[in-house]
Amino acid sequence: MRTQINVKYLDHPDIQEADAILRSCVHCGFCNATCPTYQELGDERDGPRGRIYLIKQLLETGDITEKSQTHLDRCLTCRSCETTCPSGVKYGRLAEIGRGIMEEQLERPFKQKLTHWLLRKVLPYPSRFGPLLRLGQLGRPLLPNALKTKVPMKQAVLAWPASRHTRRMLALAGCAQSSATPNTNIAAARVLDKLGVSLFTAPKAGCCGAVSYHLSAHEEGLDFMRRNIDAWWPHIEAGVEAIVISASGCGSMVKEYGDKLKKDPNYAAKAQRVSELAKDLSEVLLKEDLSQLQLPNKGLKTAVHCPCSLQHAQQLGGQVELLLQQAGIELTRTKDGHLCCGSAGTYSLLQSELSQTLLDNKLAALTIDTPEQIVTANVGCQLHLGSKSSVPVKHWIELLDAQ
Repeated sequence: MRTQINVKYLDHPDIQEADAILRSCVHCGFCNATCPTYQELGDERDGPRGRIYLIKQLLETGDITEKSQTHLDRCLTCRSCETTCPSGVKYGRLAEIGRGIMEEQLERPFKQKLTHWLLRKVLPYPSRFGPLLRLGQLGRPLLPNALKTKVPMKQAVLAWPASRHTRRMLALAGCAQSSATPNTNIAAARVLDKLGVSLFTAPKAGCCGAVSYHLSAHEEGLDFMRRNIDAWWPHIEAGVEAIVISASGCGSMVKEYGDKLKKDPNYAAKAQRVSELAKDLSEVLLKEDLSQLQLPNKGLKTAVHCPCSLQHAQQLGGQVELLLQQAGIELTRTKDGHLCCGSAGTYSLLQSELSQTLLDNKLAALTIDTPEQIVTANVGCQLHLGSKSSVPVKHWIELLDAQ
């Protein structure tokens, strides 16, 4: 793809990268075949190739319209197109750059600005999100059905095992997950404890930065990353084996810390080391001997939902299925595994109608073989699927945690 970048963007720090990504696209359109929004809406501008043209138009003309903004907003950033693309186009990164410039240049309506601001100021902070969630759980019986389904049931929190092993790994506590599904990391700690590994968190670490970064508040997102690096660094210097992340959306972001902070002279090297240590929980357990575990629930038929952040961003599709099969758990057939469930971080709140359509499609695809439960690897997907599923939806690590 030939480009002629507008002179007003030539000094932008990411413009050379954006230009190189644009030039790598050969217009083949293979990406549209696996894009959830294009498949649903049938509009070229709601597929990756069309959005690439919209970003190209922005960078060449210097203009962006509300219509173009709408089409870019509808992108889930699921990155299914990257898995499909024969030319290796880094669409997700191009979308980040294009959306960032768009956000600076085109002011949103007040309601949209307020919604984005509230999401950034509440979701990444457990001290803010947690009390609001508990309030919603207390009043859940009184809520209308449309809201009731979005409030997860309160979990009876399990006990975190004592730290007693020489092998030690850090866990990302996260933000929404620590409040909405606290037993996910506890189950991970319990399983690893049985395998001779102590999992622990750094109290001063928090949100991975994805909420802010994906809402185009890039500097705010980078600040979250720096805070996590500062919190983790003493433990990294002490020799932890890995930074274990049980939410695949967070994992895909932490694995990109090195790239996101490569221009920061104070954090570039540390960020790269953090990215090297970052591992999805499935990566860690596939290297361990699971025969030491006494596994419950082997008889339950289980459907596996592989989040986009695990299969497309981290390229770890099939890992969870392999683990569960090794554990003797019966997996049911599913279809269209490459398509997004519609959660996509804050997407389910900002694009609710389209998100609900994708959710219906995904639940239909997951239940073709009448499973008794659904498991996934990301808290957002878990809550989104659970809001409409007729069978329980869990994080897969809960199946390996013998109660």
